Amino acid sequence: MPSIDYVELITRFCMNLVSMLILVFGMYYRRYKHKETAISAALFNTFIFAVLSVLSLLEFSLAAGFGLFAILALFTLRSEPISKSDIAYFFGSISIAVVCAIQGTSLLFVVIMVLCMLVAVYVIDHPEILKSVNQTTVRLDSIPERCMSDPGTLKQELSRRLGVEVLSYRILSVCYVTEVIQVEVDYRFQ
Repeated sequence: MPSIDYVELITRFCMNLVSMLILVFGMYYRRYKHKETAISAALFNTFIFAVLSVLSLLEFSLAAGFGLFAILALFTLRSEPISKSDIAYFFGSISIAVVCAIQGTSLLFVVIMVLCMLVAVYVIDHPEILKSVNQTTVRLDSIPERCMSDPGTLKQELSRRLGVEVLSYRILSVCYVTEVIQVEVDYRFQ
């Protein structure tokens, strides 16, 4: 087993921790307020950092590492529906752990990569960029006629009921037994 540079390991862990806290709690949680996802992403980051730190000291093929990474990610994300932005931040948290944990890269390179990721997230998901568009999930207690065959019908019904301009929607579920339809709506105030 190779010798371990504990100062570098602790430095990498601190960079990982600070970066993850900025991403998950400084950006994601402040914008979306999803406590469960924030906690999951933070803990997953910490666990991945530990696992990859150990694996980077062993002879472990890159393919096996990515396989493990994929299995863990699928296991975690398959348990319940998760939004696209949640998945992106969750993956970002994991990516920070991977970049910080893998030995053999210089600390300067790690700092630059993490800063690039954080700046990109800050700019791309800044509230001012897409401020005019909002998204919500709506559950209607009746199913509009022809909602599947004529998408304009449901769009008009949603606009009327919500009092906003519906830009697009996605039907999440339809239950003809209880006469309930659940829809994810992208809208803009008129």
